[in-house]
Amino acid sequence: MANKKPYVTYGLIAIQVVLFLAMQVMGGSESALTLILFGAKFNPLIAAGEYWRLIMPIFLHIGWMHLLINTITLYYLGSMVENILGHWKYLVIYLTAGIMGNLFSYQFSDNVSAGASTALFGLFAVFLALRNLYPSNRYIQSLGSQYMTLIGINLVFGFLGSGIDIWGHIGGIVGGFLITMTLMKGEGHDDRKVQRIGSLAVYLIIAIFILLNQGTANVIMP
Repeated sequence: MANKKPYVTYGLIAIQVVLFLAMQVMGGSESALTLILFGAKFNPLIAAGEYWRLIMPIFLHIGWMHLLINTITLYYLGSMVENILGHWKYLVIYLTAGIMGNLFSYQFSDNVSAGASTALFGLFAVFLALRNLYPSNRYIQSLGSQYMTLIGINLVFGFLGSGIDIWGHIGGIVGGFLITMTLMKGEGHDDRKVQRIGSLAVYLIIAIFILLNQGTANVIMP
């Protein structure tokens, strides 16, 4: 386990704060038009080929409270994951989980949406994957159990609540789990080559299927 400053986490936080302030100046972060201008998930434009809208929503937030909650979560959770995995694996998982979350939202929700929660749920799923990869590591097993419970609670509240992009959260979990399984060697890693390739293949198949199938065009908070 590394013990370095979480520079990637600091950078991600800086990006979302700067973009939030820019949106406030340009019309307000709670304005659907401003959100779309800055790259929020908006199905008709994604269907028209603006695939960058699958990544930009990770850095956009709807209102101060949304920004505050996700920034605090990113600081603590992101710092932990970055310390365990290292800078680059952490960044790859964060971004690919967020993309998968936005793909799920694109497929199953027609709302304009934005927020880092797609990627943050991917970070939760990192511990589920690590729990599977390192069965003899008691620390990882304990963390995995805790985050499994946390994911379950959050999903229940997501289904019961309003204004929450539950599909984005589910997609983030799927993406975070699959890419962690792809990047990490795990115990007995000599036997994991096929499993790692398979995890990446499943991620790509889901992404391609959704893009070919196209999604389903209100502001919600993932």
